[in-house]
Amino acid sequence: METRPLGGTGHDSSVMTFGAIALNWLEQEGANQLVEHVLDYGVNHFDVAPTYGDAELKLGPKLRQHREEIFLGCKTQERTYEGAWRKLDRSLNRLGVDTIDLYQVHGLEYDEELDAITGDDGALAAFREAKEQGLIDHIGLTSHGQPDLILDALERIDDLESVMFPLNPVVAGKDDDEYDYEAVLARADERDVGTLGIKAFAGGSWPPTDELPEADRPFANWYRPVTAPDEIRERFDFAAAQGLTSVVSAGDPKLVTMILEAAADYDGMDEAAQRSLMERVRHDDSPVPEQLHH
Repeated sequence: METRPLGGTGHDSSVMTFGAIALNWLEQEGANQLVEHVLDYGVNHFDVAPTYGDAELKLGPKLRQHREEIFLGCKTQERTYEGAWRKLDRSLNRLGVDTIDLYQVHGLEYDEELDAITGDDGALAAFREAKEQGLIDHIGLTSHGQPDLILDALERIDDLESVMFPLNPVVAGKDDDEYDYEAVLARADERDVGTLGIKAFAGGSWPPTDELPEADRPFANWYRPVTAPDEIRERFDFAAAQGLTSVVSAGDPKLVTMILEAAADYDGMDEAAQRSLMERVRHDDSPVPEQLHH
C-alpha cells in the first residue's frame, strides 16, 4: 500500500488509516482477526479514542504484539490540563502501551474550546508535558466542525503536527465557506502538517430516529455510508487524490475489507473523474459539518 509523509513527523503513513472504532462492534477474537487482516494489507496507521466504546481494550492485545508496525493515534475530548492527563493515563493503561505516537485533541467544534485548550490550564499544556516525558511523540487535532476553526487552530498552535477533518465529494462540491476543507488542506500542506481525512464514505444523514431507530441502522456509522464496492472505491480515490496524507476507514467492520481493497489498488484519480463525481453528489445532504455527537 502507498505511504505518504505525515507532515513533518518523520513517519510515512499508509494512504489508509484504520479507524479502530470498528473493533468496538466485535468480540475479542474477531477484533484480533480484523487487526491482523488490516496489517496484512500494509496499513501502518491506526486511530482510536476513549469514546469508541471498548475499542482501546479490543485493540490492546494485537497492538502490543505488533507495536513496531503500528503508528498509533489516540485522542481526548478533555479540554483542561487535569482532564487531558487523566484521559491520557487511562488510554495508555487500556491500550497497555508506554507511548502513543500521535495524541490528538478530539472533536474541536467551538471557538471557546480552542481558547480552553490553548490556555495556561488547557489540554495542550498536558500534551506538551507528556511529550517531554516520552509518553506521546506528536500532537494533533481532529474536528468535524467549521473549517475556519481548524485554520485558527493551525495559526495558534505552532507545534501541531497533524489535523483530521472531513473531506468528501459532497463537501468539496459546495461553495460555502463552511464546507471549505480544501483551505484547511492547503494551509496544512504549507505548514508541513499531516492531513487525515474522515467522512470520505459519508453518503448522507440517517433518517430521523423516530423513522429509523439507532438500533435498526444497518451500519454502525453515525452517518449513512456508501456501501457498494465501486462507490467505496470512487470515494477512496477521490479523497486520496485531494492530497491527504491518509484516508480514515469507516467505522463499521463490514466495510473495512472493501476500503482496504480500494486503498491497496489506489493509483490516482484524474480531474475529470473527480469533477464528475462532485457534480453528481454536490446536492446530496452532507452529514458535516453539522454539530453532531461523534
